[in-house]
Amino acid sequence: MIETIKPKRGGSRPGAGRKKGSSVYGETTKAIRVPESMMPEVKAMLSYRKQVFENSSVISLPSAIPSHIEIPLFSGKVAAGFPSPADDYIEKTLDLNDLLIQKPAATFFVRAEGESMLGAGIHPNDILVVDRSIDPVVGKVVICALNGELTVKRLKSIGNEIILGAENPAYSDITVQEEIDLVIWGVVTNVIHSL
Repeated sequence: MIETIKPKRGGSRPGAGRKKGSSVYGETTKAIRVPESMMPEVKAMLSYRKQVFENSSVISLPSAIPSHIEIPLFSGKVAAGFPSPADDYIEKTLDLNDLLIQKPAATFFVRAEGESMLGAGIHPNDILVVDRSIDPVVGKVVICALNGELTVKRLKSIGNEIILGAENPAYSDITVQEEIDLVIWGVVTNVIHSL
């Protein structure tokens, strides 16, 4: 009886596999397990990270806020009409993280571009506070990936159609058709606008 020797399977082979740092991200990668229902969202986020995060357009929060900065909050209100005497005492201190961020692990910042949302108070270069834990229901302003491109629009519907509405009459609403790839990333909760 002749015994055949089978080649060894598995293990590392010299020169095999992807070279370290040769991924689209320019660094080593690690395999993770992701629920199938979240795959489109994760793929869209990675695609967008490659395009935008490198340009410093998105500011991501850590999962926990390392420190709080408390600023004085005066108890008197500022008149937008006729001036009124200012109160000279501080009611309490205010941490902007507490005011703007409800769930740090689900929150990220993104910088706005363009003028399609001027009617919603969103101007070019404003920073939008986005909460991924809030349900994107009709009427909310949302950040979504539309065929891989991020946009901010008001979520609307007409019958069974989903509409991404602009808040500027110079821009058209977008009706989401079947062939359009739409992933809603989160709901805009606040706008940080510089004067």
